[in-house]
Amino acid sequence: MDYRLSENLYDRLAKKKNALIQKFSKGDLSKREFLIENFELIQNMNIKPFTRIDCFEKGYYNYQYYNTLAKYYRMEADYEKNNMKHPEIYKEYIDKSNFFYGKKDKTVLKVLELVDFKKVDAYYIKVNSTYLKNRLIEIVMRDYDNVIFHTRSPYIAERLISEGILYDEVRRSVIDSYINQTY
Repeated sequence: MDYRLSENLYDRLAKKKNALIQKFSKGDLSKREFLIENFELIQNMNIKPFTRIDCFEKGYYNYQYYNTLAKYYRMEADYEKNNMKHPEIYKEYIDKSNFFYGKKDKTVLKVLELVDFKKVDAYYIKVNSTYLKNRLIEIVMRDYDNVIFHTRSPYIAERLISEGILYDEVRRSVIDSYINQTY
């Protein structure tokens, strides 16, 4: 079943997410609280991803959906790993996180293909995490205000290189304070 993108749904989600971003930016939410509220927003709106991405808005919507779930389950997996009380719950959360990150990366690639890799800047970003160092790519969509994607997919990196748009330099993320804050 394909869900139609109603302007109302897209706008409602964007408006609510922007409100959360503002709260986080002001310091009213920690990164953990921000991730939890994003997850609850998705759950409370009872939204689902589109099965067919045929326009930028659907792709952006799906990216937000998958990214929210991936980050939430990664955060919960990290919490379980630190407690070491329930390794089976840790594995369940890490598997869910990896699944949603995979879906997110497929969405990023589809969006890039929809815009034919035009008006896109891509570069590796400076991170505090040794795991993400020289792996996390920021993709800025110049035709859309405040739209950035992040990926660590080697396949997407290869495509960006083949399209001539992955810069061979490390830059500061446009959302550096978020990227480098732990939860």
